[in-house]
Amino acid sequence: MALPDFKNAADQICEAGRVLDAKNMAPATSGNYSARLNDGSIAMTVSGFHKGRLKPENIMRLDYEGAPLENKKPSDETLLHIQLYKFFPAAQAILHVHSVPGSVLTRLQSGDVTLQGYEMLKVFPGIETHETSVAIPVVENSQDMEKLSAEVAQKITPDTPAYLIRDHGFYVWGESVGEALNICEGLEYLLSCEVELYKIKARA
Repeated sequence: MALPDFKNAADQICEAGRVLDAKNMAPATSGNYSARLNDGSIAMTVSGFHKGRLKPENIMRLDYEGAPLENKKPSDETLLHIQLYKFFPAAQAILHVHSVPGSVLTRLQSGDVTLQGYEMLKVFPGIETHETSVAIPVVENSQDMEKLSAEVAQKITPDTPAYLIRDHGFYVWGESVGEALNICEGLEYLLSCEVELYKIKARA
């Protein structure tokens, strides 16, 4: 799939922000989104802006090492985006959201999240049947991005489709902003199902 230029990527990122905000995955100024560009740079949301009200001027360009190419401040979690682009060469877009079910689920259980038997598992690349299980790694939250990225590196594999940060949210990636958005919505649904199951078991 051809990589977009900055204008097209910025428009796609702004639209993704509106969609995710409408689904309660972008409260306050939380989250950060990025996309690889056809000139080898990366488009990324500027720090501090509400993702449901993004404008193209709230998107900036970074080089492939995460250094700003203009006088704007990128997300504090830029390192995590760069890490994923390098680990997953096919990834062309990354979305990080603050998920209510994702945060709740990581408080309800101590280990990684295993999703099994759901039809929605087919939202993940390479999954063609519900008769499977997908492990979503959970990493501990930290304000130290070097420490956090080191833990992510220990948890993800080439087959990992997403990861959760405890008490925080999750990261997904795809071969376009649209694919990443689909995965984001699908994972939110799956995590919501798991939380609902906890509620039912608690009442039983």
